[in-house]
Amino acid sequence: MLQGDCRFDIRGNVLAMKAEPGRDFFVNPVDGSVIADAAFAYQPTEGDFICRAKVSLHHESKFDGGALFAYQDDTHWVKACFEQGDYGFQSVVTVVTNGTSDDCYGVTVPGDAVWLQLARTGDVFSIHYSFDGDHYFMSRLCSVPFDRWMNVGFEAQSPHRRRRRALLHEFHHTEPRTGRSTRRPVTA
Repeated sequence: MLQGDCRFDIRGNVLAMKAEPGRDFFVNPVDGSVIADAAFAYQPTEGDFICRAKVSLHHESKFDGGALFAYQDDTHWVKACFEQGDYGFQSVVTVVTNGTSDDCYGVTVPGDAVWLQLARTGDVFSIHYSFDGDHYFMSRLCSVPFDRWMNVGFEAQSPHRRRRRALLHEFHHTEPRTGRSTRRPVTA
């Protein structure tokens, strides 16, 4: 399923999305303003999950990004993002929004790609990153009491100047409660 305006292409196990300029998901903790209009390809998911993907993006503008995204509604979601920082560096950014957004910069990424993992067990969400797809490191662990059903998938954002193309490679979605591990591209 697809939410928001964007251009996309699926080839094999690669989803390419072009984010429209001026689009993002963020609830400003200073003034409470809500931006919730970035492109989002997802599948409804009940309960616990693990999703993992290699995210690649050529960053040009502040906050350009591609993210794994678990969405309940416009003010309740979790994002594991590969983003251009406001100081010109690319990094793993985690955002937990439970009414307002708690935005946190993580490790600096030296290239144009990083593996991200977003997982949920009960009310606990964890975000990990990897430079090689084999060895993962924790970036964030938090507890938020969201609904059992969430839309889980990939978000592409470009809050500032230009349309931005983000790629999601080798998307894996696992449902621990069933033990079923699937490699399934996100379909729109």
